[in-house]
Amino acid sequence: MKRKMLITLTLLYCTVIGFAAIIADIGGQWTGSIVGPDGSDIALNYTFKVDGDKLTGTAFAQGIEIKLDSGKMSGDDITFKITNPEGIVIPHVGKYFANGDSISMNITYQDYKFHSTLKRANK
Repeated sequence: MKRKMLITLTLLYCTVIGFAAIIADIGGQWTGSIVGPDGSDIALNYTFKVDGDKLTGTAFAQGIEIKLDSGKMSGDDITFKITNPEGIVIPHVGKYFANGDSISMNITYQDYKFHSTLKRANK
């Protein structure tokens, strides 16, 4: 009985540590790009910080740095908004892939929908 309990607790501990490693892994700088409505490439840079399920940080594009609003992380799902200088709210919805060390990000800007695959900036 004690052996089964020890094995169960060990497996639970490993699962919790693995989950914590996934969440902690997203912190740092990420880069990607989107193709704008006019066909030009727009470079994107994000800095993410995770505290529990709260996601904070900044987004940088076209010479403007903006803080993330309402950022959340649930498992490998990411959501946040940014508000550009004109007051337009830009929702972001993404999924973190630990094995590929990438983030698949969908961005909505007014009536336009964009997709970007973010990669770590320091790799």
